[in-house]
Amino acid sequence: MRVLVTGGNAGIGYFAAEQLASAGADVVLGSRDAAKAEAAIASIRSRVAGAVVTHVRLDLADLAQVATVDTGELDAVVCNAGVLLDHPPRRETAAGHELMFGTNHLGHFALIARLLPVLAPDARIVTTGSFAAKSAKLDFADLQSEGGYVPKRAYERSKVAQMLFAVELDRRLRATGSKRLSVIAHPGGALDSLTPSRPPVHVRTTGQWLRGLPARVLLHGKDAGARPAVRAVLGPDVAGGQLWGPRVFGLRGRPKLEERWANLTDEAAAERLWAESATLTGVDPLA
Repeated sequence: MRVLVTGGNAGIGYFAAEQLASAGADVVLGSRDAAKAEAAIASIRSRVAGAVVTHVRLDLADLAQVATVDTGELDAVVCNAGVLLDHPPRRETAAGHELMFGTNHLGHFALIARLLPVLAPDARIVTTGSFAAKSAKLDFADLQSEGGYVPKRAYERSKVAQMLFAVELDRRLRATGSKRLSVIAHPGGALDSLTPSRPPVHVRTTGQWLRGLPARVLLHGKDAGARPAVRAVLGPDVAGGQLWGPRVFGLRGRPKLEERWANLTDEAAAERLWAESATLTGVDPLA
């Protein structure tokens, strides 16, 4: 099995890549930073004997670059990379899209359009959502947060857009009779302070670990947060359109199948988002 993990050089993406390599998958790290990707590759190889890990340059904020990505044949894609801004000002991609919406959603929308020709007939496309977006809704009159920009809200909208895309992608794949699966996973509450060290990718001090201990009641580390995505890639019982997340209040613990959140059941919104995304990116994954 050969799997592309976007944003596989850090955070949840790194641990998804490490866990997939441990399970015997050949892993391709999609990252715009070659040095960080090489550090992640070295870390994985030091922990997983015989790991096959490579890097492909991928900048999801640059649609022109996404259109040239060459990964070779793939059995799965984990759409994990993302941008999270926590303060103004509002920023834009080179194409003029709000940075979080443009990277987290539109970049992955365009990437899947690019990759579909090289995906295996039974490939899995796993989209990493966010528990923070559980009650978020899209505003089609202001998809790119041009009015009253609030970073937290813009991030939540970008993540619910990602997840709605995954839902609509699965519906359209089913309509064509495809055996490919589009699945959603979310990490729950994943904190750096609860994440084991992987120097130089991630270094956790003793002080950080001690300060994070009280949070273990409800939250976990990014290593655990990666497990739902890995389960969605590898699980023999996974079906298209499913949502996988942590079993304890959706925040921590081993992966389990969840009911699809209410904001992910709006078929009209998912279909409209697809059309808007195709217009904004100039590509349509299933056209």
